[in-house]
Amino acid sequence: MDASSAKLIGAGLAAIGTGAAAIGVGNLFGQFLGGALRNPAAADGQFGRLIFGFAVTEALGIFALLIAFLLLFAV
Repeated sequence: MDASSAKLIGAGLAAIGTGAAAIGVGNLFGQFLGGALRNPAAADGQFGRLIFGFAVTEALGIFALLIAFLLLFAV
């Protein structure tokens, strides 16, 4: 296997993290909505944690995409 094909395989594997981040965001909001419908009084107190979790999950997805692009174009 030459370096070119290894680079493409590595970038593809790094891009899997963006899909995992999308699954994580969907799970995060789905669980929040499920909990908010069961206990609406506690939903306001959990909204800050929801936004923080969303930001961290999206940041990890963007970092995975960045690594994929670095492998494709910079290395």
